[in-house]
Amino acid sequence: MSKSINYKSLRTIALTLLIALVLIINQYGTTQDKETSTTPLPSGIIEVHFIDAGQGDSILIETKDSAMLIDTGENQKGIDVVNYLQSQNIKKLDYLIGTHPYSDHIGGLDEVLDSLPVDQVLLPEITNKTATSQEVLDTLAKKNLTITIPEAGSQYNIGDATFTILAPGKAYDDMNDNSLVIKLNFGNNSFLFTGDAEQQSEKDILAKSSDLSADVLQIAHHGSVTSTSQEFLDAVAPAYAVICVGADNDYGHPNEEILQRIKGRSIKLYRTDTQGTIVFTSNGKNISVDTKDYEITDADLID
Repeated sequence: MSKSINYKSLRTIALTLLIALVLIINQYGTTQDKETSTTPLPSGIIEVHFIDAGQGDSILIETKDSAMLIDTGENQKGIDVVNYLQSQNIKKLDYLIGTHPYSDHIGGLDEVLDSLPVDQVLLPEITNKTATSQEVLDTLAKKNLTITIPEAGSQYNIGDATFTILAPGKAYDDMNDNSLVIKLNFGNNSFLFTGDAEQQSEKDILAKSSDLSADVLQIAHHGSVTSTSQEFLDAVAPAYAVICVGADNDYGHPNEEILQRIKGRSIKLYRTDTQGTIVFTSNGKNISVDTKDYEITDADLID
């Protein structure tokens, strides 16, 4: 009889200990999951300025005491870009990036180089030299600056933000597809800059990138129908889109099909040809938008 009682007691004790152990493990695991799922917000803010550079691209990113510039518009727009940088009290650029060597993207790059000190210049490989790209190369040589040709997957820091080069992952015959495609992350917010990348580059990015989602998407190639495929737009799923484009341009940009594609996903669209320079401000959690003719409202905040 005593043996039977002892066995029952041992089973009860063992079961009690097992239950207690399971509860401890579950509690520990839950705590760990909560800790790892909470992304600490960065300090301060980041501003992304889509500068009105006519039929060209120029994007200023500034956070804390750091700044970077992606593209500089056409040759004649270089001085306008410099004036805008000076109006924002930019004294130095940590990064100056030319997405690809067409004049509507790097035309004003030599003007910027002559006006501001630059720490690092990022450009894709220049295989087809033009008068514009040669001017840039000559200015870089004069300033004793070397070009960094970033590889897909390369990551860089600017303040509390990071940006990653998504493309090109290989050489293309089409210079537009050789555009540097850049994803910027700041806390829980992200921005995707696309240059003139067309659908072949988009297809290759889709095949290699596990997460293309971004709050803000720069619509590639000024809204050309050769870019921003439905599959690419679905993968990015932005809340906001921006088209850098000149008013009454000769190319028919932005294309109506692209506009309808954006509208079909209920994406809020901004355009430099109708709204001028567009400024996005993020604290790592919320994004607000401001333009010359636009007043910020609560509806413009993304949680």
